[in-house]
Amino acid sequence: MTAVAQDFRVGFVNTDRIFREANLAKTAQTKLEQEFSRREKEIQTLASQLKSASEKFERESPTLAESQRVARQRQLVEQDRDFQRKQREFQEDLNLRKNEELQGVLERANRVIKQVAEAEKYDLVIQEAVYINPKHDITDKVLNGLNNAK
Repeated sequence: MTAVAQDFRVGFVNTDRIFREANLAKTAQTKLEQEFSRREKEIQTLASQLKSASEKFERESPTLAESQRVARQRQLVEQDRDFQRKQREFQEDLNLRKNEELQGVLERANRVIKQVAEAEKYDLVIQEAVYINPKHDITDKVLNGLNNAK
């Protein structure tokens, strides 16, 4: 029984490190930033416009006629609703694209993990664990394999 246990090799891969440090993941992050930067700026512009309009309304509210105050208040509510919708759509689109890009990175990483496991005769490779002894961590080998792959 002891001989079997000594031959059993376990490896661990830190997926978070793969997503942070792999060149492929960094490229994906840059691609996403370029793809969504314009929309993010638009959202920020809408937020500052809404804030300015709200502050202006707060300042001018005491001097406005009731009908003007109600109309401006409705306009602010509509602007806020539009802003919230656009912000939510932006976040949903960003999350969807991020998941797509990370899925591609994960698929490539899994191929490299399998190659490392087969080459070094690992019986089991774990990607999620509560605790792992650092001697079982093969994340650096996987990162090297990912970063050196063509």
